[in-house]
Amino acid sequence: MVDVLVTNGPMLIMIAAAFGFLMAWGIGANDVANAMGTSVGSNAITIKQAIIIAMIFEFAGAFLAGGEVTSTIRKGIIDASYFTDVPELLVYGMIASLLAAGIWLVVASALGWPVSTTHSIIGAIVGFAAVGVSADSVEWGKVGGIVGSWVVTPAISGFIAYIIFQSVQKLIFNTDDPLTSAKRYVPFYMALAGFVMSLVTITKGLSHVGINFSTVEAYALAIVVAAVVGLAGKIAISRLKMSDKADLKTQYGNVEKVFAILMVVTACCMAFAHGSNDVANAIGPLAAVVSVVESGGVIGAKAVLAWWILPLGAVGIVLGLAIFGQRVMQTIGKNITHLTPSRGFAAELAAASTVVIASGTGLPISTTQTLVGAVLGVGMARGIAAINIGVVRNIVVSWVITLPAGAALSILFFFIIKSIFS
Repeated sequence: MVDVLVTNGPMLIMIAAAFGFLMAWGIGANDVANAMGTSVGSNAITIKQAIIIAMIFEFAGAFLAGGEVTSTIRKGIIDASYFTDVPELLVYGMIASLLAAGIWLVVASALGWPVSTTHSIIGAIVGFAAVGVSADSVEWGKVGGIVGSWVVTPAISGFIAYIIFQSVQKLIFNTDDPLTSAKRYVPFYMALAGFVMSLVTITKGLSHVGINFSTVEAYALAIVVAAVVGLAGKIAISRLKMSDKADLKTQYGNVEKVFAILMVVTACCMAFAHGSNDVANAIGPLAAVVSVVESGGVIGAKAVLAWWILPLGAVGIVLGLAIFGQRVMQTIGKNITHLTPSRGFAAELAAASTVVIASGTGLPISTTQTLVGAVLGVGMARGIAAINIGVVRNIVVSWVITLPAGAALSILFFFIIKSIFS
């Protein structure tokens, strides 16, 4: 059957590229909007500024650090040996998965649901493999781990966000002189943010460019960055012209301005880490199709990227955000709970910290669920009444149906594509 790949090769690659672009567009509309939602929702930056920041940093992350080589099958979710004799089924399945996940992300984005792009593509791949090939071809243990992460990751990031937010309240806002307290403590928060963000960038981003640090080196580098950021923050804050004699409300406003600057920095780092990490959801299956077709049916564990794949993914992500990202930003930034820059900063720093913890422990993680958990944690710190329960319920429902929705669509498309080509 490999002659199917020879005769229809270019056609299959073109179709896969189109659906890969759709998937990248969906990632931009949904996932990037998550990363920017807290900054926009807390009014630290406008939507226009968010789109510009995301365009630069997501593109840089995806293009510089999105990987020269990508695993043919994301997260080892299916066993490639089942496809050795029928490589064309892997090609059809990956094309079906990209279309299924892409459509689901566009639908979810239109409804303003922040869902997980990683889980969308994994659900799609599991669906076609289990039904179209063999239930044994799926590594069910890994799927179980992903389902478990729905509870674990939001819980971890919610807890961290709660702690960060409470500490900001205690050390700064609930004091007699918030401005003096801010000048004293904010450099430490800046150093902490510098530490976590540089760790995210080192562990998530640079390894893809072929710059590899040992764990000790990564931490040492992050501590140096933290010290520099903290020192720079101290100098910058001491230069801010703000009156300590102003009334409390004005002082609160001034403190929030300081956090707004911090939010912009964390948003840039989140966008870079996200671009380097999640572009693989769109280009992994596409790279698999290209490598299987071009090698005449040989399935390698890794696929070397053709030159045009990364830019295709990066451009798709940026366009998806610019054209369609506002609804999900609205959900994350405004609809779950009321965010100010200090609250948004707590949420974003907690989400980034959770990403670092997950990278270190190998937890399968969804940036979306991490961020939603963090925003919930900040809301909880202000009492349950501060949270819009209806919105949270919709989000949780959308998470639960993401895997089955991706699976059902991909099974349907898999049989359609299979009948067309064979």
